[in-house]
Amino acid sequence: MQKKSWFALYTKPRWEKKINALLLQKGIESYCPLNKVKKQWSDRIKVVEEPLFKSYVFVKIASDDQPQIRAINGIVNFVYWLGRPAIIRDNEIENIKRFLNEYENVQITPLTMEVGDEVLVTTGPLMDKTGTVKKILKNSVELVIECLGYKLTANLPKTKLKKL
Repeated sequence: MQKKSWFALYTKPRWEKKINALLLQKGIESYCPLNKVKKQWSDRIKVVEEPLFKSYVFVKIASDDQPQIRAINGIVNFVYWLGRPAIIRDNEIENIKRFLNEYENVQITPLTMEVGDEVLVTTGPLMDKTGTVKKILKNSVELVIECLGYKLTANLPKTKLKKL
């Protein structure tokens, strides 16, 4: 039996809840993070649940099950990272669940790097070294790392950096 992992699915717009229900109905473990948001109409205020990530649903499956999932109506495709369907760590899904249980009206914003930001290199030969962003390119960052009394300048993919 193959190990199951969490994957992110890209759905048709506004189909997140439908896809989640359909996957659960088929006996497939899935998760659609729902954010509790207060909506005001002219005559009342109501708390509604909206998908936290628009057009995304998470599914826990074995890699062999991907073609079966892709064939479900309403699923556009898997979310890819570095040419393969992105695997989401179990602890990240648990953190999202815990956070949404504790808080309402959650806002999400993408992480951005700016010139001057301190970052940590997460992989590669410069792993665990900190540096300063000097220039931001389309898919990479020019980074200055000062160690051993020398200044090293490297062009690194943004995926290998973590903002401090």
